Amino acid sequence: MTNKVEASTVLLRVVLGVSFFIHGLVKFQGGIGNTAGWFDSIGIPGSLAYAVALIEMIGGFALIIGLGTRIVSALLAVVMLGAIFTAKLPAGFLGDGVGAGYELDIAFMAIAIFLAVNGSRMLAVDGIISKTKQHKQETSQSV
Repeated sequence: MTNKVEASTVLLRVVLGVSFFIHGLVKFQGGIGNTAGWFDSIGIPGSLAYAVALIEMIGGFALIIGLGTRIVSALLAVVMLGAIFTAKLPAGFLGDGVGAGYELDIAFMAIAIFLAVNGSRMLAVDGIISKTKQHKQETSQSV
């Protein structure tokens, strides 16, 4: 049972990581200045667009390789909460025909919260670091 849960968690981590990496990358490719201008237009400081794009892109990559999964996931959950309440809420759950709704944001946020709470060490840099620390502790205790 444990292997099924761990493998499923890897799937969630990688899919969320790829999704956020692409979202962050597109913000830069499309001109981060455009994203900053859009942030300004909805009443959010435009400079926050840089932070959001970096969290999405770097955080997405970190999730893909499994580095800092809990911290990155918590940051991404906060980003999704911000997106819902600043940009998506007026459009409703499924959207209003003009803009997207917040259903995907809630799904991403739920996955991010799951990963923030549970972590993901299978096929992850975090798992390698954890095993190395554990091995060093065991070695120093046996001496």
